[in-house]
Amino acid sequence: MNYWLMKSEPDVFSIDDLKRKGVAPWDGVRNYQARNHLRAMKKGDLALFYHSSASPSAIVGRMEIVREAYPDPSQFDRKSEYYDPRSTAEAPRWLQVDVRFGGKFSRPMSIDDAKKHPQLGEMILLRNTRLSVQPVKPSEWAFIQKSCE
Repeated sequence: MNYWLMKSEPDVFSIDDLKRKGVAPWDGVRNYQARNHLRAMKKGDLALFYHSSASPSAIVGRMEIVREAYPDPSQFDRKSEYYDPRSTAEAPRWLQVDVRFGGKFSRPMSIDDAKKHPQLGEMILLRNTRLSVQPVKPSEWAFIQKSCE
């Protein structure tokens, strides 16, 4: 099993939106490194849900990958903000996965809080704050779970 952190702006798609839906596609990723992380995800992997561009930005819950990477249909929709004219059905550039709500943390962990813990000192979130999908080490996952419950 692998662990991940996935970011969304709460006014676009929040942990509460995922809770209401139960299962939802994680779409709109338009960064090659993040896309490659989506491609590496396996059914059953777990992910942290991170509210970005929030006050404060924070890890707010967890989710499970329930469908592995498949073409993001928004890349083909001319009306979508995620439309990519260079992407074709034969050679899609962008992927999405489906995620299932796994729980909301009783104590979210802000990025400022995360920086205070040496156990998270190597976490990608603290070094590359712009990457929307990123791996999380098992030790980081365990520490965050314990700290946020």
